[in-house]
Amino acid sequence: MEVSTGGASLPSGPDGKKRRVSYFYEPSIGDYYYGQGHPMKPHRIRMAHNLIVHYSLHRLMEVNRPFPAGVHDIRRFHSDDYVDFLSSVTPGTLHDHTHSRHLKRFNVGEDCPVFDGLFPFCQASAGGSIGAAVKLNRGDADIALNWAGGLHHAKKSEASGFCYVNDIVLGILELLKVHRRVLYVDIDVHHGDGVEEAFFTTDRVMTVSFHKFGDFFPGTGHMKDIGAGLGKFYALNVPLNDGMDDDSFRALFRPVIQKVMEVYQPDAVVLQCGSGFLGHADCLRFLRSFNVPLMVLGGGGYTIRNVARCWCYETAVAVGVEPENKLPYNEYYQYFGPNYTLHVAPNSMENQNSPKDLETIRNLLLEQLSRTTHAPSVQFQARPPDTEVPDEGEEDMDRRPKPCIWDGEDDGSESENDEKPCHGNSNIIGQSLADTGTRDIKEETKEEEVKEESSPYVEMAEAQ
Repeated sequence: MEVSTGGASLPSGPDGKKRRVSYFYEPSIGDYYYGQGHPMKPHRIRMAHNLIVHYSLHRLMEVNRPFPAGVHDIRRFHSDDYVDFLSSVTPGTLHDHTHSRHLKRFNVGEDCPVFDGLFPFCQASAGGSIGAAVKLNRGDADIALNWAGGLHHAKKSEASGFCYVNDIVLGILELLKVHRRVLYVDIDVHHGDGVEEAFFTTDRVMTVSFHKFGDFFPGTGHMKDIGAGLGKFYALNVPLNDGMDDDSFRALFRPVIQKVMEVYQPDAVVLQCGSGFLGHADCLRFLRSFNVPLMVLGGGGYTIRNVARCWCYETAVAVGVEPENKLPYNEYYQYFGPNYTLHVAPNSMENQNSPKDLETIRNLLLEQLSRTTHAPSVQFQARPPDTEVPDEGEEDMDRRPKPCIWDGEDDGSESENDEKPCHGNSNIIGQSLADTGTRDIKEETKEEEVKEESSPYVEMAEAQ
């Protein structure tokens, strides 16, 4: 593994500067299961984590187990009745009168099913993003990663697009306690509608979404959607067609984000890396080069072996190393055949984004940015109290879980034949509390210090 000294050549500083990276991972996250045939598989997060460990990237980061977000934390964005529903509904109570009458109202059903452990799953995802924001607020990290986060479709009072709790909004609200302006960049193939909607009328958060547009979920994200009220011109949408390639995406992403950084001058950046798009690592590398506190989150992506590859490589970019392309042997090695490499060749799809169209989009976006107020000011107001975190101590890391053995079946990411995750097994780093009674983190031959982000979160700031 070689240390990377390359990157975007920007006046703000060389990309080769070492960053303090804080990584959040809940060992039980891969146990949650949306159901037979459902494309969303939390197991992909465990697979990504497994690769991260076998590349020894965890040795270059502070590794944290997130403290679960409480009901009061989640209510800082989501409505009380919606949170009450999520925290109480189970597959066993789904059809009783108390819950069944709310299914349509809260958009819970086929796409957003009720599964075992639904609310603990939401708590783990949101807790990681809030914890990542706390690390950045305290100056304890330059980059904070939470691959279980990035669930950008969830609305204030309804589930949407496999997302129930919008951890991104909760993380941004935490950042706003300390930072005057936060930039949100979404490179998921789907429009980041839930986050844009949450901050549509404020200039304290600028949202920029690069996404496929047209007859495609969620059907929002037109270039004309630019924000409203104080937030007018602070929502930026980049609609794209099928077949986008890395070079074309880079030629659009870099000048737009460069201008955003110059005009908006954010104090912190949140990057959603749903792995349905190309150019991910280059986007992260480019944003990293600005030397601004950076939160990096997961999101969509349903071919789980490629999601794992993508997030592992982006973790390497965050810590500033270039991993070998040949994959190290790991618990899920057979998923990555027949090539067993970190990088995969892109599909040879026709690029339906013509150079002329992309130039037009770029010019329109730059024109919109020219109409924004440079570095909008924030009115003086009482600052919310800082989130206090208890002292963090060393933990017992001597126990190692039994590896999950691949049974020769397909991973289920592209078919209806799902593989259920191995329950009670966290694979290589950590086990569920039910199995160990401790918060374990261990690699096969060496130990690393682990710090737990356990935070009794206090009142969160409003976005406006």
